[in-house]
Amino acid sequence: MAIEKVREYFKTLGIEDRIREFEVSSATVDLAAIAVGVEGARICKTLSFKTPEGGCVLIETAGDAKIDNRKFKDYFGFKAKMLTAEEVIDFTGHAIGGVCAFAIERDDVKAYTDVSLKRFETVFPACGSDNSAIELTCDELHKYSNAVDWIDVCKLPEEV
Repeated sequence: MAIEKVREYFKTLGIEDRIREFEVSSATVDLAAIAVGVEGARICKTLSFKTPEGGCVLIETAGDAKIDNRKFKDYFGFKAKMLTAEEVIDFTGHAIGGVCAFAIERDDVKAYTDVSLKRFETVFPACGSDNSAIELTCDELHKYSNAVDWIDVCKLPEEV
């Protein structure tokens, strides 16, 4: 199970006890917000995109943010094309609903953290399953996901 890989990874950091598992699904932003008890914007969703070289880019973003295709293309130099559900599992080891940038074993997967998250002191990414989350500061999220950089490739609801 992917959550066990994440738990083992977090154990090396001494934070495995911070993982929260729920009796209910946290597979969507709305469900995760209910399970955790916070506004949906504080849920960190991890979006997966194909690279032209056959790799994968993961973007950790706020629950209320959407990818801005122009910003994405300007930053990465290619058009945003999301992975299929099967490709997500292949690249990350996590199924949709539990995707996170933790415990990724492939070198062709690069994580980035979007600035949309910086509005919050803490955020709640999944931990590899559709009923888990962990509360992290934005700096912890960026560090523990081995993110390449902070980027600005999203738009918030008021910008739509």
